[in-house]
Amino acid sequence: MNQNNVDKTIASVETMLKKLPAGLFLIAGAIVFIMIFFRPWVQVGPGQRGIVLDFGAVQNQVLDEGLHMLIPVMQKVVLMDVKVQKVETDAAAASADLQDISTRVALNYHIVQDKANVVYQNIGVQFGERIIDPAIQEVVKAVTAKYTAEELITKRAIVGEAMRLALAERLVVNNIAVDAFSIMTFSFSKVFTEAIESKQTAEQLALKAKRDLDRIKIEAEQKITAAKAEAESLRLQRANISTDLIELRKIEANMKAIEKWNGILPQVTGGGSIPLIGLGDSLEKIKK
Repeated sequence: MNQNNVDKTIASVETMLKKLPAGLFLIAGAIVFIMIFFRPWVQVGPGQRGIVLDFGAVQNQVLDEGLHMLIPVMQKVVLMDVKVQKVETDAAAASADLQDISTRVALNYHIVQDKANVVYQNIGVQFGERIIDPAIQEVVKAVTAKYTAEELITKRAIVGEAMRLALAERLVVNNIAVDAFSIMTFSFSKVFTEAIESKQTAEQLALKAKRDLDRIKIEAEQKITAAKAEAESLRLQRANISTDLIELRKIEANMKAIEKWNGILPQVTGGGSIPLIGLGDSLEKIKK
């Protein structure tokens, strides 16, 4: 394209612009101004809901995630987080046996999504400080007062579930849903802690003493059983001894004496009516 053609094209565009009405330029300029300075749209991000305000009045409409158009000046959108949130709180209470208990709990909750406008209208965005924290304090005190300090330890799961149900019932009225609740720690007074430790030590000592006593009883029963068995054996032996057995034992003894005899005859000494018969060295050996 040469210079002449370029000049002709520019002249044609200028002619067309001159033919357009001046109002059209004003409208286009107004649209650009509104788009830049009034931003007649809003983007609702993941895990959020948009609360529509018409001149400050909360509307029934709740905007879901995505891009939405607004009426400039008239409408405004407040974004609220409806994702699961976590809060940890310390609560002081007294048990049924009047022990001071310090409890740390954790609560997971979220705003009911289609009721986000009601929460904003009735509570605002400070619902944690206004609703949740006071509810936790009251529920922990009420449930803790139903159990003794020892039961709070031994029935921890039951106590935690009771607190969760009570919180869920209390918060749902304000369109806040409870997702999870857990008792992180129970802290007791120093005096009570020492008493628990002493009790555990006493129980351990009592258990050891019981085990020692059981061991002694078992050993004694074993000795009695062994003695009874030995006595029964002796009784059976005595029952089996007969005259024939005694004679047999005598014969066995004489046979052993004969086996030891060396063949030397006995010696007779003395002139009295009762002679003395000696077996000599062989007899002495037999005696030995």
